[in-house]
Amino acid sequence: MKQSKNNQNTISRRQFTLSALAGTALFASNSAFAENKAEQTIRIGFISPRTGPLAGFGKTDPFVLAQAREALKQGLTIKNNTYPVEILDRDTQSDPSRAAQLAKDLINNQKVDLMLAVSTPETINPVSDACEAAGIPCISTVMPWEAWYFGRGAKPGEPSPFKWTYHFGFGVEEFYQAYISQWQLIKTNKKVGVMYPNDADGNAIRAVLAPKLEAAGYTIVDPGAYETGTTDYSSQIALFKREGIEIFNSFPIPPDFAAFWRQAAQQGLSRQVKICQIAKTGLFPSDIESLGGLGNNICSAAYWHKSFPYRSPLTGQNGIELCNGYEAQSGKQWTQQLGASLSLLDAGIEALRGVVDPKDKSALATAISQLKTTTIGGPLDFTSGPVPNVASGPIIGTQWKKSSDGPHKFDYLITENTTDKNVPVEAQLVEYNS
Repeated sequence: MKQSKNNQNTISRRQFTLSALAGTALFASNSAFAENKAEQTIRIGFISPRTGPLAGFGKTDPFVLAQAREALKQGLTIKNNTYPVEILDRDTQSDPSRAAQLAKDLINNQKVDLMLAVSTPETINPVSDACEAAGIPCISTVMPWEAWYFGRGAKPGEPSPFKWTYHFGFGVEEFYQAYISQWQLIKTNKKVGVMYPNDADGNAIRAVLAPKLEAAGYTIVDPGAYETGTTDYSSQIALFKREGIEIFNSFPIPPDFAAFWRQAAQQGLSRQVKICQIAKTGLFPSDIESLGGLGNNICSAAYWHKSFPYRSPLTGQNGIELCNGYEAQSGKQWTQQLGASLSLLDAGIEALRGVVDPKDKSALATAISQLKTTTIGGPLDFTSGPVPNVASGPIIGTQWKKSSDGPHKFDYLITENTTDKNVPVEAQLVEYNS
């Protein structure tokens, strides 16, 4: 008897069972592969301020992170094993409480293996504290190391209380050296009016930098700590005018300095100032452009500059290549944060290369403590102090000058290089009112 057409397409129960078992095995195999890949993926948290008053520090981070992700798209090879890498970046909105919350989420829910935090105590300290409490290796940069180390409870002369958190970059000594080098380039009466805020930066600078400047022969005129967000600086301006200061130095957030300096111009203080030396603000073109003509010849300090003669071990770029790429893509002027954020990623990846198992957090923390490398920001050595858990870095004296024929409103020029002689001096310092 002939078999019907309908029966030609049927399969036996045994065939169905075998097929189902094979599918189940394939699904299980794929699931195991995906699970194994997820377990092997190195997860890096990256926290910075992209919005809010400190947004200048984070606005270039999307570009830098894109460069890093491109360099890591084929994975990271460690001891002949290649691991996928995922970078989870977060915006603090310039809020310390949010910075802490983001860090805890990345630690507890995203299960990061390494945390990177960049720019200002408002970001770095709460992230570092969260990592220290949870036992997560963390590297940070771009704030005075004293505000990071002593501001988080370490005591001078005592062992470090930190096992998991590390910081690299400039400190008060670098500011002191750069300022002394810079200020000697112009003849002044050596009277310095200072405006140090009541925050981690301001308190560290007041406690250490001011006495060093006084010991070097400068007279410090200090009206006392002011609160962030102050809108009326008439009393401070009156004191500076009365004392006849010719150098002004401050560590404010950008909105505070803009308010102060406009009032200083209205009340006649800016006309007597020969050197206006600011830090924490005045670092980025937007800070200076917002001041209009009052921004010309303001002195700043660079923790990175496109003229730094170093390359990124992660992306292979030098400073010029990094900044040209950013300007071509964004249509905006380069900022020193480009190299600073990339140097942090450089440091993190180089630390990971130094372990056998990147999932071993204790081993990774040890690798960071022993890290000696060169990033796009220059030499980095966690074994040489100045205190445990800290590697020092340069601060370079700079000045903003109106551009006569360039593509930007202001050029950011290097005027001294005492903390890194490999960095080329580009211009002569001129008086603020010249």
